[in-house]
Amino acid sequence: MDPRDNLKGAGLMMASMLSFTLNDTAIKLLAGQVPLNQVLFLRGLLTTALIYAVIHLRGPLNWRIPRRDGWLVALRVFAEIGAAYFFLTALFNMPIANVTAILQSLPLTVTLAAALFLREPVGWRRFGAIFIGFLGVLLIVRPGAEDFTVFSLYALVAVGFVTLRDLSTRKLSTQTPSMLVTLLSSGGVMVFFGLSSVNTEWVALDIRAALLIGISSVMIIGGYLFSVMVMRMGEISFVSPFRYTGLVWALILGFVVFNDWPDQLTLAGAAIVVATGLYTLYRDTRKRRETAQ
Repeated sequence: MDPRDNLKGAGLMMASMLSFTLNDTAIKLLAGQVPLNQVLFLRGLLTTALIYAVIHLRGPLNWRIPRRDGWLVALRVFAEIGAAYFFLTALFNMPIANVTAILQSLPLTVTLAAALFLREPVGWRRFGAIFIGFLGVLLIVRPGAEDFTVFSLYALVAVGFVTLRDLSTRKLSTQTPSMLVTLLSSGGVMVFFGLSSVNTEWVALDIRAALLIGISSVMIIGGYLFSVMVMRMGEISFVSPFRYTGLVWALILGFVVFNDWPDQLTLAGAAIVVATGLYTLYRDTRKRRETAQ
């Protein structure tokens, strides 16, 4: 493989993480001004329209889903809704870097869940890394400490929903188009929070709020597109570690935009989670290479 492809892949991964973090920043700036249900419905409306436009530009799409994939797509939509609610509720009430640090445990939870529910082989080294990584998460959450809030648990529940989403996606057959799954997930979020907002008192959007929702919609589409492009350029083992630049972006934007900086224990916990996640990725890549030989 051309080494330049790896560099391009790394750049796309960092761009993807920046896009997602800019989306989170825009949403967090709406906290206290616009109800969460209203934000998620309006963002879902714009996002779904943008995804449909992208599909239309790419040409005809196969709208048929194999029967065996139907329940998996439904499960993925459910997980997307749960992840959006719990993650953004935590984001509204916690520093962005803290929420993002907890989310960095995702590679660990996906590996553990794949071993428990999909019977994927995981050696004792990766199990050890997962255990140590979860200790790092405890340093970030710190249950029982004076500054502990229930919203840290919301962030953990969001990790659980994202894990469910990723596992259901992994089980989908190649006959189900990725863009169709993305469109249905976005549409599901839009419909659910549109219905949930019926009993919510809507507020009129000023120019700032409308602009932030627009930015959020564009950034989340950018994050999805960049992440798809990453999978088609460069070696996964090379580009995957750059996923953790999301934490760097969150630290920078959290300080610049919100004047938030995590304390030393949170930073130490985040470092442990990232280190164990990188090790898990390394062991997974090595195992795949040994299997392929």
